[in-house]
Amino acid sequence: MSTEENTLSYLWLQIEKLDIEYWKWVAWMIYPVIISFLLPLIIPICLYCCAIFLHVYQYRRRLRDAYAQDFWGGARNTVAVFWEAQGRIWHGYEIVGLDKVPDTGPAMLIYYHGALPIDFYYVMAKCLLEKRRQIHAVGDNFLFNIPGFRLMCEVFNVSPGTVHSCADILKEGHVLGISPGGVREALFGDEYYRVMWGNRSGFAKVAIQTKVPIIPMFTMNIRESFRTPGWGRSSLRWLYEKCRLPIVPIYGNFPVKMTTYLGSPIYPSEDMTAEELADKVKLGIEDLIRKHQKVPGNVLRALSERILWKEKVS
Repeated sequence: MSTEENTLSYLWLQIEKLDIEYWKWVAWMIYPVIISFLLPLIIPICLYCCAIFLHVYQYRRRLRDAYAQDFWGGARNTVAVFWEAQGRIWHGYEIVGLDKVPDTGPAMLIYYHGALPIDFYYVMAKCLLEKRRQIHAVGDNFLFNIPGFRLMCEVFNVSPGTVHSCADILKEGHVLGISPGGVREALFGDEYYRVMWGNRSGFAKVAIQTKVPIIPMFTMNIRESFRTPGWGRSSLRWLYEKCRLPIVPIYGNFPVKMTTYLGSPIYPSEDMTAEELADKVKLGIEDLIRKHQKVPGNVLRALSERILWKEKVS
């Protein structure tokens, strides 16, 4: 008899020795304990939903006006209020430097991409509610293949983005948000917050062509809110580079403190190459990371900052 057959025989013998009825009795005894700990969680969830509803309700007049003026305007404002409330309640979300986004005229917002870009959703909501400006955004192609996402992308002006289409958006006077790191930075970045752009400089070509300011953006603790596991990262990275499949698992939604920082606008000059401008913007984001993020990131520290944060922002 081979070693493999011996192993299978041993495992089968151990399984036969299990007292199934005994384990059923243990499970029957444990279920009430588990349920008794889970049921109280319903109350905080209900309270959280009530808080979001009340936050949305206080914007009722502005929402009514938005629905009266534009078919999708009211829907955008309602979703924006929801995200603004969710960010404020769950993350104590704040933004520093919103005044650097112009009230009129084109600009480009270049941001560091967390595992999930919820900070960008919050910035879009803030701009819509406080500046009455809808930020256009560039999204990865796979977003448009997710069932139900295509309509949302259309309503919130998210597009795959080419140099030509991005230039057209800016020439029309809009604010355009781009994360050059994209899915690669989202899934394979880590708690050291390294900027992973590779050789991407398409956004810089657009900025030079349209002569618009570039505003660097970074959000403190964005990687402590949602994370990707460290195990198997190299194999998953290899698979992504071959097939472009974003199959890395994401976990978290921890209620950590989050603050978005917008840096000073960077203006392209005529003698700059796209690569030089991209490097300058990258240094701007790395400077924001160095000033506002403790590395390596730590979930417990970020959770404590949610309670103890004292910095006054505007």
